Amino acid sequence: MDFLFAILGLTILVLAGDVLVRGAVNVSLRLGVPALIVSLTIVAIGTSAPELLIAINAVLEDAPGLAIGNVVGSNTANVLLVLGVPAMLAGLTTCDCDTRQSYVQMIAATFLFIAMSLLQPITWVHGSVMLGVYGAIMLQAFYKARAHRRAEAEACVDLEEIEGVDPNMPWWRIGMFLLLGIIGLPLGAELLVDSATSIARSYSVSETAIGLTLVAVGTSLPELATTIAAALRRQADVAIGNVIGSNIANLLAIVGIASFLGEIPVSQQILNFDIWVMLGSSLLLIPFVFGKMNITRGWGVILTVLYATYVTYVLF
Repeated sequence: MDFLFAILGLTILVLAGDVLVRGAVNVSLRLGVPALIVSLTIVAIGTSAPELLIAINAVLEDAPGLAIGNVVGSNTANVLLVLGVPAMLAGLTTCDCDTRQSYVQMIAATFLFIAMSLLQPITWVHGSVMLGVYGAIMLQAFYKARAHRRAEAEACVDLEEIEGVDPNMPWWRIGMFLLLGIIGLPLGAELLVDSATSIARSYSVSETAIGLTLVAVGTSLPELATTIAAALRRQADVAIGNVIGSNIANLLAIVGIASFLGEIPVSQQILNFDIWVMLGSSLLLIPFVFGKMNITRGWGVILTVLYATYVTYVLF
């Protein structure tokens, strides 16, 4: 039954990722807001829902270490796996995506998270700082979206020229796509994570390894499903925006909210190794963000192999 639930969860994830991308792209362009900004906010928060659910449950069930392991593992998977697999399938034309500001915010959030982890345990005081920074980032994105909308209105941009946009799609259908995607992603992830964890335990895999790998991959599958759908639809801005936005949400919002439910200790293993792998994987994006390089199929293979190597090291 665990294998059947895993297949069902994966199917739900793929379908939910596709409808979420369709809804996000249409609502962004109908409102005159860049798809990148919508991906950094609406899509990122939706695909981070599994991490939030697991973090809350972990703290309430007196297993806070799982919350940190999941966040660290998910952020590593988001960069190496979530960008690597879609790049292998279709390539990502990221040279036209201006993600410099949001990327710098992600790196700053990563350093803030590392600093809070070194000052462990993470308490509601640390969480308040994290949520305050996240709120400031979202507020900045709101003002940027409003300014872009005014500029688009003055320029009278033709929405029909953009692939994947249906200018006649009614708002109720766009809302339905977004709702189905946001509901379906955590549902599919929960099914897959629960079944994968059960299978792993039957093979005597440690809880730490499960949190950093299987659970992390499971909760990153919404991002993977969304990014694959975006790559196939040639929406590279949605793909990379989703990864950057999700990483920011994981580091600041997810951990920040969970800290109000109880203190969150950080294991020495994560402090000594995994947290630095997370930082290193994030820094690998510098050439693509600032050098205007495309994430080609070759780079997709490299990123995926790096992640497979990391998972193998953690598990064995």
